[in-house]
Amino acid sequence: MDDIIARFWQEITARPDGPLAMRFYLQPLMATLFAVRDGLKDARAGKPPYFYGLLTHPEQRREMLRDGWGSVGKIFGIAIVLDLLYQFIVLKGFRPVETLVVAIVLALVPYILLRGPANRLARTGDPPAPGRLS
Repeated sequence: MDDIIARFWQEITARPDGPLAMRFYLQPLMATLFAVRDGLKDARAGKPPYFYGLLTHPEQRREMLRDGWGSVGKIFGIAIVLDLLYQFIVLKGFRPVETLVVAIVLALVPYILLRGPANRLARTGDPPAPGRLS
């Protein structure tokens, strides 16, 4: 078991130095751009910050997840395809768990972490609108 975990982390940490390394900059950048765009839309609509809203507004959770996935789903898919291509070229095999970890880190994490702060920054100094959820 220790060998599997050691190989897992060794292969994950080797990715930014191998072929297709530019994706480690471009995919989080794209996720960030979509997060800022969507956070600004949320602020204009008076919606709560994204991650906070997911945790505290269960009645809106499904709609919020659908909206977020619509923005970041393509980036997530591209991250999966590029990681599978990397694995085919370098590792000569496929490691689906590693692919999911890389795709989550490159696409989902930046989007989830930055959409809410973009919303809050856009609303800084604005008086609360009637009916605003947060």
